[in-house]
Amino acid sequence: MTEAQLMERPQAAAGGTLLKVADLNGWYGESHVLHGMNFEVGAGEVVTLLGRNGAGKTTTLKAIMGILARRTGSVIHDGRETIKLPSRAIARMGIAYCPEERAIFSSLSVEENLMLPPQVKPGGFSNEQIFDLFPNLKERLSSQGTKLSGGEQQMLAIARILRTGAKLLLLDEPTEGLAPVIVQHIGQTIARLKQEGFTIVLVEQNFRFAASVADRHYVVDQGRVVDTIPNSELEANIDKLHAYLGV
Repeated sequence: MTEAQLMERPQAAAGGTLLKVADLNGWYGESHVLHGMNFEVGAGEVVTLLGRNGAGKTTTLKAIMGILARRTGSVIHDGRETIKLPSRAIARMGIAYCPEERAIFSSLSVEENLMLPPQVKPGGFSNEQIFDLFPNLKERLSSQGTKLSGGEQQMLAIARILRTGAKLLLLDEPTEGLAPVIVQHIGQTIARLKQEGFTIVLVEQNFRFAASVADRHYVVDQGRVVDTIPNSELEANIDKLHAYLGV
């Protein structure tokens, strides 16, 4: 089936499963990292991938986004199989990836960084909506991107993908290394995006933060999902989660 045919398949019913990952395998060169990832995300949900460093969480996001060179299995987004599509086509379907390293361009201003990605779907955030969400960015528009604080860089990285019109957001460690007040702001941002209909897959090491924003947690170990914990049952499973995470 061609890329165009895959893009034209009918959309899934509203409110149903937006993302289904089945038997997803992934490699870096000869290194086999993902060993049959299986999980689902409903439209409008926030789910987390929890696990130790090296468990395969970031690799899973890259595989979904199509930026992992070698992957097999199935990734269905909104009723469409994407496993054979290039990353540019996956982005046009309304999926956006915010990497842990944030990828802010040092030679560009905040405004130039913000305007860099193209719109891929109608309904992307306007500048006014972005500045309402992240007032700091409005004050720093002419600053170079890498002269921002870590928290402001994270805000810019998230704001940049909100402009594209994507409705499925893949966020990799958005709170890593940030001050508690910024972590709280990121949490409030995720909660607001959920209210506005976004679907979010969140990779997190901080399960306390994850518990404040997520509907469900998938525990990842050695490249596969080994447990699923609804957020309402997180406290009852805290000892088990500690054992999984090694904390």
